[in-house]
Amino acid sequence: MPVKIFFCYAHEDEPYLNKLKAYLRPLQRQGLIDVWYDRDISAGTEWEREISQRLNEAQIILLLVSPDFMNSDYCYSVEMKRALERHDRKEAIVIPVILRHIYWQGVLGKLQALPTDAKPLVDRYWHTLDEALYDVAEGIYKVVVQLGTNPFFASLKLEALSLLHTFTGHTSPVWSVAFSPDGQILASGSYQTIKLWNVASGKALRTLTGHKELIFSVAFSPNGLSLASGSKDQTIKLWNVATGQNLGTLTGHTKPIWSVAFSPDGQTLASGSWDQQGFRPLAPLHF
Repeated sequence: MPVKIFFCYAHEDEPYLNKLKAYLRPLQRQGLIDVWYDRDISAGTEWEREISQRLNEAQIILLLVSPDFMNSDYCYSVEMKRALERHDRKEAIVIPVILRHIYWQGVLGKLQALPTDAKPLVDRYWHTLDEALYDVAEGIYKVVVQLGTNPFFASLKLEALSLLHTFTGHTSPVWSVAFSPDGQILASGSYQTIKLWNVASGKALRTLTGHKELIFSVAFSPNGLSLASGSKDQTIKLWNVATGQNLGTLTGHTKPIWSVAFSPDGQTLASGSWDQQGFRPLAPLHF
């Protein structure tokens, strides 16, 4: 089932919404998401009831934050309030997307915002608007994957969960995690670094360095001796889990690599990238 996304925005910012929709369109074509905003209301429909229903059904709620958004009584006091209530009850994930410069931290500061480091789309940090929108789409895609491809979490009651450990040590957001086949080691991918953790104790075993960008995917080989990692730097790296040694770097993709997976026999690796190559088997591995 596609993940339902609701846009909460001020009409003055509709040009930004339309551009962001274009960047999310590939995910929609793949059936990963279903997007909705108030322009989708059919003629003759009671608009306020329709908005309320869609807002209550959404799994991801995007708040397109700008001066006009903060100035809108309906956006601020109705839609955003309801969105935050659902987020606090863990019924939906609320993501602020910062369009233009405005002080928003006092209200939404507890939420992880997009683009990266909450730099507005119009900030001079971004060379172009397209670069900023691409960054936002990357962040949304990651959340969609976590929600949409894990049936365990889709059906699990949140009250059944309990915290076992909090692993600290990364200095940037963590984009990917994977357990070793025996469940004793956890790998986590962040910005340029991968950390291996002892699951029982919560202690860091070693840090793997070599990537030059965000690490979107990590995967253990079936025997647990090797680890593969896919990065925004368009490379895949293979690692020796016991020593942390880099066994080799695989190249060929022309865009960020979102996913890597070993074959059951551990001799073949497949990768998926934003370059629309899909999952592509690589040469047999020998190590």
